Amino acid sequence: MFLALSGSPSPDIRKGDSQIGRTRISRSFPLQFSKITTMIRFMTAGESHGKGLTIIIDGMPAGIPISGDFINSELKKRQVGAGSGGRQQIEKDEVEILSGVRFGKTIGSPISMIIWNKDHENWGDKMSIEEQPDEIVESAKITQPRPGHADLAGVQKHGFDDVHNVLERASARETAARVAAGGIFKQYLLTKNIEIASHTLQIGDSMVDSKYSFDDVKNTYENDPEIRCVDPGKSREMKQLIQRARIDKDTLGGVVETWAVGVSAGLGDYAQWDTKLDGLIAQAMMSIQSVKAVEIGSGIKNAENYGSEVHDEIHHNESGYFRKTNRAGGIEGGVTNGMPIVVRVYHKPISTLYKPLQTVDIQTKKTADATVERSDICVVPRAGVVSEAMLAYVLAREINK
Repeated sequence: MFLALSGSPSPDIRKGDSQIGRTRISRSFPLQFSKITTMIRFMTAGESHGKGLTIIIDGMPAGIPISGDFINSELKKRQVGAGSGGRQQIEKDEVEILSGVRFGKTIGSPISMIIWNKDHENWGDKMSIEEQPDEIVESAKITQPRPGHADLAGVQKHGFDDVHNVLERASARETAARVAAGGIFKQYLLTKNIEIASHTLQIGDSMVDSKYSFDDVKNTYENDPEIRCVDPGKSREMKQLIQRARIDKDTLGGVVETWAVGVSAGLGDYAQWDTKLDGLIAQAMMSIQSVKAVEIGSGIKNAENYGSEVHDEIHHNESGYFRKTNRAGGIEGGVTNGMPIVVRVYHKPISTLYKPLQTVDIQTKKTADATVERSDICVVPRAGVVSEAMLAYVLAREINK
């Protein structure tokens, strides 16, 4: 929070403007306050099979129109898609806004929301908040961590004897809360004429290689809700790969590409390492479950080409500066250049396999099959809206600084 104070010079104690040890204080100059800006931030809480997921957003400006239906439409995007598991048949995620919004607009106080977990009813005592008898505690234990998941790392960090304590929070179920928060941030950005959309660029070894526009990206959910690919032929290939992985009891990863259009030049900063916008975006995107790499623009391809083939030449007309290409992904030196922001995230295959890999039982220390939790085959089609939420958060936070 930043506070500016202006007016006449500070009181001179030597001239009696203030008297130490007495109650009289000079009021010879007025206090003038600049606009107070609170940095936007959000937190989530809740376990995968707990009672629900909660979200708190702090720092949102007052007067922003907010629609609960808009947030619920975002949540629906996360639930529908090829490769989803059985959990999506149980849940019908809808957000309940508890505070911070009145008569359809933000009021400047913290926004709190909750998404109730319907599946919690099926877990009963195994997810009890209250203390339970030893036989229930022991029967609920999971001791075979999955390779590639946070299971063993979390056990090693906290000294748990039950993997459940880790997997419940590390689960991608938490992304429902991020999407709800993203629904708030996206509505804020719409007041700044900024739109965000995503599409499936790759699943397995099937990758889009045709040209496309932002309008094509925006329409993928409506035109292809199962895969969300701009290329119908590639979409069919991707769906076949997911079906094959399901038959083989395996999983698939892929690449989601997210665009933000309408972002003016000058957002972010080049002066410090921790203020560069691409660095902030990369951190936010890397925090998404199963993401193992982040790319801005065509950064990976750029690494194998000459500079003359990479950098976007600068032009000017009556409308201002522009580029004919956007290999930089709209960011140069940590600062937006007025072109669309383009971010790609690389999702590894889900670590829960119905044909489990080998692991070590944390109790017996003997080789065992990894635990099998109900899970997806491929998250990529449904993960795009999560990337949109995290990009919306970073942009909203930077714009509001």
